[in-house]
Amino acid sequence: MRTLGDVYPEEQARLRELLVQYDRLGNLGAFAAAHIRGLLKRADEAAIQQDLTAMIRIFKEMRNCN
Repeated sequence: MRTLGDVYPEEQARLRELLVQYDRLGNLGAFAAAHIRGLLKRADEAAIQQDLTAMIRIFKEMRNCN
């Protein structure tokens, strides 16, 4: 069974790759890119603070980004 500690950084990496794609779209992807940047910032902060409740909530948000 995979733990949050396993899948959380994988989701962060997936979003960083997705961010590159939205950035390449220029103005068309600006809104999505800004949303992903904010989400990644919150994800990083939750991980640094080891706030498990926030990490679970943010993980669910990250999973919903396409």
